[in-house]
Amino acid sequence: MQNVTEIATEIVAREGGYVNDPDDPGGATNHGVTIHTMRRLGLDLNNDGQVDARDVRVLTRTHAVSIFVEHYFRRPKIDQLPEVLHATVFDMYVNAGANAVKILQRLLGDMRIPVSVDGVIGPQTIAATKQGLEAAPRHFVDAYGIARRNYYYDLADRRANSRKYARRRDGGKGGWITRAEEFIDPRYHFTDKQHRERTAKWD
Repeated sequence: MQNVTEIATEIVAREGGYVNDPDDPGGATNHGVTIHTMRRLGLDLNNDGQVDARDVRVLTRTHAVSIFVEHYFRRPKIDQLPEVLHATVFDMYVNAGANAVKILQRLLGDMRIPVSVDGVIGPQTIAATKQGLEAAPRHFVDAYGIARRNYYYDLADRRANSRKYARRRDGGKGGWITRAEEFIDPRYHFTDKQHRERTAKWD
C-alpha cells in the first residue's frame, strides 16, 4: 500500500503543470493547486503583497505535494478512513473538494447505512465507511470509483462548459472519466461504445 506522500506525488503528476482555463471554475492552477487555495492559505510566493496567477506559476511540485498532504488529506480527515480508500478519496478531494466525501456518503446511503451527506468526515462517516467496507470488501472501492465517474458525467450534463473534461473532441473518454477509472477495476470500465452512448445527448 502506498504512503500518503507517494499518493500525493502521483496526484501532482496527474494534475499536470500550469493552466488557466476560463471554463474551469478553479481558475489559474499549477500542479493541481488552484489560485483560490493559494489565496486561502496566503501563499504570496513572490512576496509582492498579493496572491495572483504569478504566484501560481512559481509553485513547485514539492510544495504542491505538501499542500495536498496537509490540506487535502490530513485536514479533512481522509487519513481516518480505511486505508484502501485513501488513494481514491484523496485524489477526488483534490479534484472536487468536499464533493469527494459527499459521494462516499451517498454511496453509504445507497447501501442503507445511515449517514449525513454533509461533506465532512466525522465519527459517523468513519464508522459508516468501515461498515460499508465490511459489507462489501471486494466491491466497495470499485463502487466508490463508479460513483466518482457518475458524478463527472452528471456534472457535465448540467454544465456544458465542463463537457470537454469528460469527453474528448473525437468523442472518446476525457480526462475526468479516465481519472475516475484509474481507481476502478478494468472489468468495470466503460467501453468506448458505453461512453459514447452516455454522452450522446450532449451533441
